[in-house]
Amino acid sequence: MSDSAIPSQSKSNTQTKQTGLAIFSGRRGSKRREAFLAYLFLAPAIIIIGLFGLFPLIFSAYQSTRAGLNNVVGRPDGLGQYIRAIDNLAYVLAFWLAIFFVVVTVRQINELMATSRAKNENPWRWLLPGALIAIGLGLLLWFVFTFMPGLLEIGEQLVGFTAEERNELFPQFLQEAWRAPGVSSVFYYAIVAFILSAVAYFYLQRNTPTTIRDSFYTGKWTTAVFMIIAAIAISWFTFAEIQLAYAEALEEGESLAIWAQMVTISAGFVLLLLSWLVWRTAAHRDSNLQTGLRFLAGILLMIGGWVLISELPVVIAEGDSDWWTGLRTTIFYVVGALPAELFLGLVLATLLFQDIKAKGLLRMIYFLPYITPSVGAAAVFKVLFSGNPSGTINTLLASMGLQSLGWLNEPSGVNQMIGEALHLNVPNWAAGPSLALVVAIIFGIWKFTGYNVVFFLAGLGNISREYYEAASMDGAGRWAQFRHITLPLLSPITYFLTIFGVIGAFKAFNTIFVLRSRAALGTMDTASLVIFDAFNRDTRIGYAAALGITLLLVILSATALLDRIAKGRVFYG
Repeated sequence: MSDSAIPSQSKSNTQTKQTGLAIFSGRRGSKRREAFLAYLFLAPAIIIIGLFGLFPLIFSAYQSTRAGLNNVVGRPDGLGQYIRAIDNLAYVLAFWLAIFFVVVTVRQINELMATSRAKNENPWRWLLPGALIAIGLGLLLWFVFTFMPGLLEIGEQLVGFTAEERNELFPQFLQEAWRAPGVSSVFYYAIVAFILSAVAYFYLQRNTPTTIRDSFYTGKWTTAVFMIIAAIAISWFTFAEIQLAYAEALEEGESLAIWAQMVTISAGFVLLLLSWLVWRTAAHRDSNLQTGLRFLAGILLMIGGWVLISELPVVIAEGDSDWWTGLRTTIFYVVGALPAELFLGLVLATLLFQDIKAKGLLRMIYFLPYITPSVGAAAVFKVLFSGNPSGTINTLLASMGLQSLGWLNEPSGVNQMIGEALHLNVPNWAAGPSLALVVAIIFGIWKFTGYNVVFFLAGLGNISREYYEAASMDGAGRWAQFRHITLPLLSPITYFLTIFGVIGAFKAFNTIFVLRSRAALGTMDTASLVIFDAFNRDTRIGYAAALGITLLLVILSATALLDRIAKGRVFYG
């Protein structure tokens, strides 16, 4: 009997262990175990990205809705900081941001439905866990915005106490912030939503036919529902701000044109978008008449769009002139530096790819400017391009019989300076970048050309020689080979460098901060420098945060526009 009892007990223990880990047993359990381990390994990276990537962005968005000088907390101000910067254009941007979220939602659902139809699967059952996750994320974001004021006020409450008293009072103040109305309850609701989503997900996996695309469907529903929540929240917030602005204007006896400007500017951009779409389809018509009518319609739509957005300069004039000047300076910097960096990088890479002597040494020399400390190199450029007649570049010009220039101290536009030399009258709107900014552009070209050379060399090395041999046999010359083989196959590298160059140029700060001088009268102040001055010099923390969010939207818009233009023009082989 003892022999039969021992196996029975062992079998019972084994069944108990299998029951306890039934969720990880079998074919489905193996997938759950792999997913669990993957997320477990990714957890540190997710935490780091959340703390140092997402949280600062969320905090900036929160801080941009607060007002006050030299005050971390500040009073609630809604879109007030954005109105000070870009006037009623803030309402237009908020409105279009909500539309963008709706467009993302539609695209997510279309992609989801297309995949489900191709695989003959039912994606609707995964709507529940996806929606619960999105609701949990929305509640968690709302918790951050409601908990933030009480958390930031702790610093002010601890002023005047000793270190020991602060250590004793901090937990008390933290508990008071946590127990504030509508704070802890929102957090608990978010946790409940996440738990319910997990329960719904595992229930569906256990009781319905599953596929390898279950997480894909859940993720798409999560994104779609979260985007809808964000669009509704932004629309409601914007509408409330507009109603408040009209109420305040009515009390003061003033008149506003917010709705009129929103409709006019938005309609203008819609007509420009339609003109672009019509213009694109014109070349694909079957007859010349259809092509001509399409071109004519595109031109008429473009004219109508420009007429409607004529209200835009009026809105810009009501905003912060320093911000708009800084944004214009940034665009000058991007347009002046980036194309030259890409062109010179491609030319030098093509030359260095040839079989020449000291090729490795030349490659290292061209890459040295990029690895040179930026601040030190900018300081050297500041000495070289000094506006003093005894400066290095001015001494060189004097030796050539040319007149000395102000360089970093010259606020005049280069087009105006050329016009004066040719005795031509150049209007202010065509003045172009200042000579001081041109020096910064030269520095940017000097520093980042070598970076582009390295990437272009890597791209040239990946092009098979067979393409050139076949082209030579067909009678193609060196220029034809470069145009029809090298450039198309380098288009992914060019696209990558363009995107990162635009993002980096829009954020340009440290070198221009070192190069700028007061004599340039702010003509070198890019958008990043305007934000820094608002934060550091003027201690307008909320306003600086609003400008930072606005610059982020500008960069995202420019990146999306470049991506749209490059779509279909990048050849991946």
